[in-house]
Amino acid sequence: MRSRSRGRSRRLSWPAAASTSTIEVARPIPNPPSDPLPASARILGLDPGSLVTGYAVVDFDGSKCTYVTSGSLRTSGGEFAARLEIIFAGISALAQRWHPTEVAIERVFMHRNADSALKLGQARGAALCGAFIVAPKIFEYATREVKQAVVGTGAAQKDQVQLMVKHLLKLTGKLGPDASDALALALCHAHSRALRALLRSQSDIRGIAK
Repeated sequence: MRSRSRGRSRRLSWPAAASTSTIEVARPIPNPPSDPLPASARILGLDPGSLVTGYAVVDFDGSKCTYVTSGSLRTSGGEFAARLEIIFAGISALAQRWHPTEVAIERVFMHRNADSALKLGQARGAALCGAFIVAPKIFEYATREVKQAVVGTGAAQKDQVQLMVKHLLKLTGKLGPDASDALALALCHAHSRALRALLRSQSDIRGIAK
């Protein structure tokens, strides 16, 4: 008589789930553009690019802008991740040196080349993250909006923008195109601040009249 061996059922054991933790941000970045802004501000204009990032700092006292510094951050065209690191570190160092209270940066726009748009977006993110070290308020402006504020027409050419930037800030000497664009962004934001303050004061006056 042949004996039968009974198969034994096997229990599968699963590894214990890894414990998770929640990281709380102690102080969120203050960024409510609709809130009343102080009369004066130090504005950092940023014109990000994966190869060259223009930057500019101006002081705004409520009625006029004073030039502080400007220039461009070059990444030398190495590996893309390394370029992002250079942008982040460079803007972080600038922010810690000049302590801007507000940042003006170009708004994301649709690009015909998807790869170029992706790289530009990442460069923009690296620049903003670098600026976050001093917790500024962030303001975004469309290209046409910047040209309209500085030149008076949204269809202005780069050389026209550069010329008006130098005229408005009373600058002499050479001014690079990337630094010029960053200054234009800062000036656009200063103009927007002044307009916002004017509209708010008129609204307050109407409220008192009622």
